[in-house]
Amino acid sequence: MARSIMIRNRTNEEWRAELTGAPDVQAIALADLRQRLHNGILYYLTQERSDLRTRSAQELERLAEDLAQDATLRVLDHLHSFRGESLFITWANRIAVRLAISDLRRARYKDFSLDDLTAEGETLPVSDANPGAPPNPEVAVERTDVLARINRAMQEALTERQYQVLVAVALRGVPMDIVAEQMGSNRNALYKLLHDARKKLRAHLEAQGLTLGYMLELFQA
Repeated sequence: MARSIMIRNRTNEEWRAELTGAPDVQAIALADLRQRLHNGILYYLTQERSDLRTRSAQELERLAEDLAQDATLRVLDHLHSFRGESLFITWANRIAVRLAISDLRRARYKDFSLDDLTAEGETLPVSDANPGAPPNPEVAVERTDVLARINRAMQEALTERQYQVLVAVALRGVPMDIVAEQMGSNRNALYKLLHDARKKLRAHLEAQGLTLGYMLELFQA
């Protein structure tokens, strides 16, 4: 059902003053802020997220309501950092959309398990590495061989943690904070682990004659 709530326009200074004002003043400002954030989040979910188009309007409305509630609290927590360099609502909506993106990512990977990566064995496809025009048979065979060697190298040269973070972040696109949470680590430690894994894998492959230039040329052919 369409909403008909009238929201008063405020200047940046009025938003800041009323959100930190007397309880009755603050309650009205909070309700208006939550409605504004709801509208912005709902627009994002329905207009900018093609992956959500199969969800019903009611489901997206409920999601927007929940996210708007969380976003309102997040904005209050960060109110001290607002510098007035943009409109307050523009700044608040950026916080709300970032929160929506983070929550949707977490929902997407809620069943993700690092343990499954080591159990699966093969991490790279041995065919269709380049989805463009099909290569000639000789190149296709060479690509399949190189992919198999890369798979073996990843499992032979890397520690289990290096293997897991490389596959999860670099190959599967799992958000860094989710991987860090499952590993009981933090983003900075994971960046270092990922850097070391890439460096070790590259050295291992180059020792077998698989240079980066050669592989790029092979799979771009």
